[in-house]
Amino acid sequence: MSYNFKKIEKKWANKWEEEEIYKVQKNNKPKFYILDMFPYPSGAGLHVGHPLGYIGSDIYARYKRLNGFNVLHPMGFDSFGLPAEQYAILTGQHPAKTTKENIKKYKQQLKSLGLSFDWTKEIKTSDPKYYKWTQWIFSKLFNSYYCFEKNKAININLLISNFEKNGNEIENYNNEKVELFSAQEWKGYTELKKENILQKFRLAFLSDTVVNWCPDLGTVLANDEVSEGLSIRGGHVVYQKKMKQWCLRISAYADRLLSGLNIIDWPNSLKEQQRNWIGKSHGFTIKFRCLNSKIKIPVFTTRADTIFGVTFLVLSPDHNIIEEIVESKFFNNVKEYIELSRKKSEREKIANINDFSGVFTGAFAINPITSEKIPIWISDYVLSAYGSGAIMAVPGHDARDFRFATKFKLNIKTVIQKSKNDEKPFLEKDGSLINSEYLNDLNINEASKKIKEILLENKFGDVTINYKMRDAIFSRQRYWGEPFPIYYKDNVPSLVKEGDLPVTLPEIESYLPTKEGQPPLARAKNWKYKSKYEFEQSTMPGWAGSSWYFIRYLDPENKKEFVNQELLNYWQNVDLYVGGSEHATGHLLYSRFWTKFLFDFGLIPFDEPFKKLINQGMILGQSFFVYRIKNENKYVSYNLKNKYQTTQIHVDINLVQKGGELDIKKFKNSQNSYNNAEFILEGSKYICGTATEKMSKSFFNVVTPDSVIDEFGADSLRMHEMFLGPLTQHKPWNTDGITGVASFLKKFWSLFHSRDNGEFYLENIKPTKDELIQLHKTIKKIRTDIESFSFNTSISSFMIFVNYLKKNKCYKKEILEPLVLMMSPFAPFICEEIWEKINKNDRTIYNEFPQYDDSLLIDKNINYPIAINGKKKTNITIESNIKENEIEKIILNHNEIKRHIIGKKVLKMIIVPKKIINIVVK
Repeated sequence: MSYNFKKIEKKWANKWEEEEIYKVQKNNKPKFYILDMFPYPSGAGLHVGHPLGYIGSDIYARYKRLNGFNVLHPMGFDSFGLPAEQYAILTGQHPAKTTKENIKKYKQQLKSLGLSFDWTKEIKTSDPKYYKWTQWIFSKLFNSYYCFEKNKAININLLISNFEKNGNEIENYNNEKVELFSAQEWKGYTELKKENILQKFRLAFLSDTVVNWCPDLGTVLANDEVSEGLSIRGGHVVYQKKMKQWCLRISAYADRLLSGLNIIDWPNSLKEQQRNWIGKSHGFTIKFRCLNSKIKIPVFTTRADTIFGVTFLVLSPDHNIIEEIVESKFFNNVKEYIELSRKKSEREKIANINDFSGVFTGAFAINPITSEKIPIWISDYVLSAYGSGAIMAVPGHDARDFRFATKFKLNIKTVIQKSKNDEKPFLEKDGSLINSEYLNDLNINEASKKIKEILLENKFGDVTINYKMRDAIFSRQRYWGEPFPIYYKDNVPSLVKEGDLPVTLPEIESYLPTKEGQPPLARAKNWKYKSKYEFEQSTMPGWAGSSWYFIRYLDPENKKEFVNQELLNYWQNVDLYVGGSEHATGHLLYSRFWTKFLFDFGLIPFDEPFKKLINQGMILGQSFFVYRIKNENKYVSYNLKNKYQTTQIHVDINLVQKGGELDIKKFKNSQNSYNNAEFILEGSKYICGTATEKMSKSFFNVVTPDSVIDEFGADSLRMHEMFLGPLTQHKPWNTDGITGVASFLKKFWSLFHSRDNGEFYLENIKPTKDELIQLHKTIKKIRTDIESFSFNTSISSFMIFVNYLKKNKCYKKEILEPLVLMMSPFAPFICEEIWEKINKNDRTIYNEFPQYDDSLLIDKNINYPIAINGKKKTNITIESNIKENEIEKIILNHNEIKRHIIGKKVLKMIIVPKKIINIVVK
């Protein structure tokens, strides 16, 4: 019987689905929760790079099942987002319709790969029965504040109760952004004023925040959605703009997010990204009073010792006091600079460190220590997101300040002893103070301690812990996202009652913002809470649903609570999470934040979502290029392109034949602009250029799993992707290479169909000792490799073992049966077919992964290196149970040793058991 993968894979895909073989329930087995980062269901579907992590996690999930674990391995869809909304704008189709179609396509592709997902646990973040609970969690955040005394989130009603009894005069409840008030004053405040105060404490709050605003898309964009002042999607102009946005106070959890990194098994590089993003630093906030004004500018610094070297202040263009301090004759210049700055993203401001720009405000501040008058400048090298959005510039000892001062010819003062080279700042953190009055001759540590005492004594500032991480902007001016459970009564934001959740998306005629710039939801007709109060018109960001989805998988159909507590206590948090490192400072950080918040309220029994995390690498595509001569519709072959001025253009890989030859006819028919193209050939061929790049639709280098499965089968695709290299590394896709894996599977099949007629056949004959040794060596190697996620070396071991069995014509059941179970996590379809032939009405999943016998792996022989006077001459294999006097005889009678000791006297033989033998001669 030949290996008909199409028939076999269709048969088992249907059987597994009918039997719900991967459906999981709570039982007495030890649990193992393995999870993949769920995909966004785009219209393009999967390419062969997407399943890499899914296949790796599936192998591990199947392996854990075979080792006696109750494995939860669910899958769902992160189905809210901007792409579906933009497609709706272009086509007029409702995002729900296109999302549903895309999910259907994704599921078909995932199922065709034989992935052992429990589809009864499926979730979709755009499903109202799911986002009801996202809204419920938001309501909890809105009704909470962070108590630093207890170091946890607690119900804001406790804070309100304290305000009613004591005002905010008790230190534990003070907030520096809120003026002091008494209990009596609190009771006299309007509801709006009370709420404005509470907004300073709530974990979900409204704030005037600088955002990346894209008018053409009508929405706020995250930093990673912007490049060089343009939106990644569509290339539209993006501005920095202050807007009232919902935010989450993730900064309150900064210390816990840092300390939690010490107890989770994540890649060090990823943990370091989060540490840097949180950016904890110890320093001092110094207040600089503006000249002729009561306004004070707080400045955070980690180098208070350099205060005598401050020669100017620099404010972020978004600083909230600029309008109050700028001199009238400088107003237009300042306004123009701020407008230009708003067209840059924060990332671009950070990256553009060698091309400083700035503008003088005309205002001055007073150095609180020296009483010197120093100018106040504005520059976008100072970010509003760090410290107070203002810096004290010490150009003598800071590289950025030095370049800024040099460009604008500002004063540079040295306050730490250095060489006479004034062409660059002195950046070392070791030296003695100079030009600093009473700090002179002190080292930096001594000077820091003394100046802080003086600053504190004179109330010029405070010791401060600062974080780079800022509170997360949580609203988007989009349609296709979770509606907020918020309505407004007399401009006061209020929560929709829990019994009225979910707040569902209304139907609207257009998904564009209104002409007045309001979000698309402002177009909704008669969309009001209780038919009278306006709903919040922004929607939540994409990461809202993904921050807690791993919890809902445990109990996706529960209508009464966000998860059943009994199930939650059984499954706990995720044991293994597989996904991309690009989510380090987004999804992964937000999930940790939401988990800690839910833990604070006793809603979940753990405060970290993912115990262990693996970042799978990327499968890279092979791109091809044609070279168009500038200003002509003429294309020159790769090896001739240097003779012309050309533009490199990506070409669809489906238009390229083997050897990189362009199919000119297909190319000319692929686009109207190519119809009349001319070509300069190499001989009779047009040879394309090539490069290895990220596999992407925009690079026209996408290979779909559908086409590969159709030609080679899902098992071949699975094993090929794992065989390309280590799971965590990037590797190039090579369709040609899959033929080797496909041939191996045919050879594996032939072990069980070895007679002339090709019928299934196994021998019930006792294996030889060598066959057992080779089997148990393979079992141990596969176990070790799987547990270290070295799936590529596992496949090498399978190939070696199968070749050994074929060579020795071993078709024995006692050897081949364990091989099927070992390979079933890698190639489930072919193994299930063979297993059914071995054991009728049984499934691989209900069996145990083979164990190895250590006694068979003990080497009975020792390979001794033999040295003469310390110099190695040869190796001799000797049985391990031979005594030393017998070893001496064997060594001295060995022909190779005889040759080296002829005419010499053997003084002694030194035998280091099981290691080395040295013969001393004279």
